[in-house]
Amino acid sequence: MSNMIRWEPLREVMSLRELMDRMLEEPFTRGMNPGGMLSAPAVDLYQTDEEVIVKASLPGVKPDEINISVTGDVLTIRGEVSEEKSTKESTYHLRERRFGSFSRTIPLPTVVMAEKGKADFENGILTLTLPKAEELKPKTIAVKAK
Repeated sequence: MSNMIRWEPLREVMSLRELMDRMLEEPFTRGMNPGGMLSAPAVDLYQTDEEVIVKASLPGVKPDEINISVTGDVLTIRGEVSEEKSTKESTYHLRERRFGSFSRTIPLPTVVMAEKGKADFENGILTLTLPKAEELKPKTIAVKAK
């Protein structure tokens, strides 16, 4: 005797929808956004009494391909990862690394002196050190007893 399974068309439609969702999400979760731009780099931002420090992960980017600008209290990091030239004899079996331009705009927690900022790039990590504006640095007043 054979077992009969009831056909439920809604189940097949749902599995088709899940398949389409996965197909559309996959390129984005691997670091590519619409328009051919790479996703924004991961950033850490913290501050001390004297300065604001920003660290951005930029693997595969050359230092001369990075553009940093500060407008008011907004920091923008732009750049581009150049595609390597492939030979005609090679056949790719897997190609996940992304190429193209990227941009990240970050609101800074305070006004900084951009002209006195430092940018260091080592092992794919960009470290920006931006001194706080003089009028915003904490000042202490000593109390003298009489």
